[in-house]
Amino acid sequence: MSLPPVRAALALGAALLVAPAEAQTSQAPQVRFTPYVSGLRQVTTLTHAGDGSGRLYATLQAGQVRVIQGGQLRAQPFLDLSNLTRAGGERGLLGLAFDPNYKQNRRLYVHYTDRNGDTVLARYAATPDFSRADPQSARTLFTAEQPYPNHNGGQLAFGPDGFLYLGLGDGGSAGDPQNNGQKLGTPLGKLLRFDVSGADAKPAAGNPFLNRAGANPNIWAYGLRNPWRFSFDRVSGDLIIADVGQNEFEELNRQPRASRGGENYGWDVREGRSCFEPPSGCRTQGLTEPVLVYGRNEGQSITGGYVYRGNAVPSLKGQYVFADFGSGTVWAARPSGNSWNKVQLGRVENPSTFGEDETGELYVAEYGSGRVLKLGR
Repeated sequence: MSLPPVRAALALGAALLVAPAEAQTSQAPQVRFTPYVSGLRQVTTLTHAGDGSGRLYATLQAGQVRVIQGGQLRAQPFLDLSNLTRAGGERGLLGLAFDPNYKQNRRLYVHYTDRNGDTVLARYAATPDFSRADPQSARTLFTAEQPYPNHNGGQLAFGPDGFLYLGLGDGGSAGDPQNNGQKLGTPLGKLLRFDVSGADAKPAAGNPFLNRAGANPNIWAYGLRNPWRFSFDRVSGDLIIADVGQNEFEELNRQPRASRGGENYGWDVREGRSCFEPPSGCRTQGLTEPVLVYGRNEGQSITGGYVYRGNAVPSLKGQYVFADFGSGTVWAARPSGNSWNKVQLGRVENPSTFGEDETGELYVAEYGSGRVLKLGR
């Protein structure tokens, strides 16, 4: 089985794997990982509110949302959902996104597993002074039963179309025993897209299976094993999904901004570019190829990142930065064509998530140490 990005039992003891020499070329931008803040236990999300405040928000797996401002950690949580979740393994508070109109409507969205281990998407409203989220404002928008305690996905993000995207894994265990990745009747193993502009969440207009009988209307893309982190390029609008592998391969998938959805990324027919079920002679027709794949000699659980659009490292601009939770290796890949090449930038300890600030600068969280590091020169 693959190493899930938030498996606490393995996070501190995972042996570091050595990246091969060909991943370390002279073309690699020179990057430093500078400690930015510490004391954040088991970070699962780093994000900003887009409100001009300069704040970063970190979700902790145990259920708190914490505020970072100017490299300082606020003492009081922005939101505390600890009593609503039972964190551990791959469960807990997994995602956070702020409404594009947050300054006007004060809305924010969280993704967590409840005390039974099932998926919850909920909306909260910040107080008028934006100092915290009002716990009494909670409104549950979407739920999904989870058959196993792993592969809950995690990422929650607004796309350039203004719709809210949620990544869910295949429901867990190993090898997708329920074949959820390929079933259109379940939200598991999917990227979901919601319209949350009203009082509730509804399937976004244009969702590809909106009018197909028996299909879940929220599905935007499918054939995913565990899309722990995905992101939208703030310049091109392209979507990049990092999908955690099974036994052999980790993969990156790219969806162009112009896509109308409906892509099938292959799981559990294929893992990476290789057959999984069946182990040979599997179909390829109708499947979208990953743009990058790496094997167990380089890592064992991909942590997706962002296309860098900041100014601190000019040579990194336009490159997609990501990592592996098991090996700690951080790479950059230039999004070009259908097969990307990566170069190694360095190593950090158990990178669980990346985050962008409002200016496009990048940060990475070390799951075990509780540190957030900032990328610079």
